Amino acid sequence: MGGSSGRSRNLGNDELRALEEVAKTSIREGAQPQKRNVFISFVEEDLNEVNLLRGQAKNDNSNLEFNDWSLKEPFDSNNAEYIKRGIRERLRQCSVTICYITENTAKSKWVDWEIRESVKLGKGVVVMHKGDTPPKNLPPSIKELGIKPIPWDQKEISKAVEKAAQ
Repeated sequence: MGGSSGRSRNLGNDELRALEEVAKTSIREGAQPQKRNVFISFVEEDLNEVNLLRGQAKNDNSNLEFNDWSLKEPFDSNNAEYIKRGIRERLRQCSVTICYITENTAKSKWVDWEIRESVKLGKGVVVMHKGDTPPKNLPPSIKELGIKPIPWDQKEISKAVEKAAQ
């Protein structure tokens, strides 16, 4: 027989609470954010910058992580209802829409619709921009829906996506 004398020590309430807090903290710190399904709304002229965002999400050293359900190429059609059906199906697969805004965005005939449709489908919307301040001309839905644009920062985007997915 080894080791113990057979007597066990009962932990007091304070000790149990302290152990519980240590365990909760350990679990919180070890928990990884859930990978979200994201639709990226943007104007075609900004494709190169959006591809950079996509690349950051695939980088193992990045805080930003998501599955990209946005269009890789625009629908080749003049039929607006066909295009809307295709985009709507992508939006349904997602929990969050990220809208990348630049000076080009306000002239898009689709970005404003994609934001409104995302909200209509119950999806969270994150609006992001490059630089310190957002562009002056924005799609009307951003102001009307009270969406506050955030700067392109991996940690900020990651937090905003997680919050929008709740």
